[in-house]
Amino acid sequence: MVVCYGNIFCNGGLVSIRGNEILYTMLAIYFSGTGNTKHIAELFSQKMGANCLSIEADANFQTEIKAHDTIVFCYPIYGSRVPRIMREFVAKHMRELTGKKLVILVTQLLFSGDGARVFTDMFRAGTIEVIYAEHFNMPNNICNTPLLRQPGKKKIQKYLDKAEAKMTQTCQNIKDGIVVKRGFSGFSQMLGNVQGRIWQGDSRENRGNKNASKSALELKVKSGVKIVKDCTLCGLCVSICPMKNLEVIKNTITQKNNCTVCYRCVNLCPHKAITVAMFHVKPKWQYQGVNYKAEVRTEGA
Repeated sequence: MVVCYGNIFCNGGLVSIRGNEILYTMLAIYFSGTGNTKHIAELFSQKMGANCLSIEADANFQTEIKAHDTIVFCYPIYGSRVPRIMREFVAKHMRELTGKKLVILVTQLLFSGDGARVFTDMFRAGTIEVIYAEHFNMPNNICNTPLLRQPGKKKIQKYLDKAEAKMTQTCQNIKDGIVVKRGFSGFSQMLGNVQGRIWQGDSRENRGNKNASKSALELKVKSGVKIVKDCTLCGLCVSICPMKNLEVIKNTITQKNNCTVCYRCVNLCPHKAITVAMFHVKPKWQYQGVNYKAEVRTEGA
């Protein structure tokens, strides 16, 4: 065992010793629709010796959270708000999270205002301690709107290089006890609310798995899955949906009106036969993660 920054590396994770009790100091929990946030969570875990789990993993999260001092939450920001699937996860484990230290790492395309701070709106004052919060710009994965362009290989690598440098600094700051809270300023919150209220409404009124405002886009797009005639019923979208929102009924892909708009199915459908949210244009390209060599697929390929 090697002593590092007052902690001990054991079985791949930083641990602290409290009397006869051993606590793994950090657990990274992430949700990733198309791989960007997974990359950030795993990068952090590698650098910090932390354990790392997707919220989709078959794991006993109640036990895992209790066994760790600090929980690192990683998620993509949707309209300057925490994705509904992550809010529902937090609501389910609110009791275990009470009293924990939190690190919040957010992935975004350009800016999210208070994308990290808004996570704290799910908790009552004094029940958690945020020791670090940071935003990471990552490649675009919204592939069915002309407003957002396909990231090429060089562009993707540029994002990764910048994320690597920022993560190195982030991890060093945490080890040195330096606290950074990106997105916690009043100005950041003002920017976040510009698009956040349109997407979800007031985040403070939408803790956990409560429905968003009836006028919010997040609620409307829950039933926004569209399947076109090119669908071959391969079942891939059904098997990969993190919300279990899709099923095959009478030779048709049917939705359960529970889409979280992660864009996983849109980017992985081999026939580009599925769209979500408000953009029901057949994608001309697909984003398949940071290690994917981006290229335009021709029809029939």
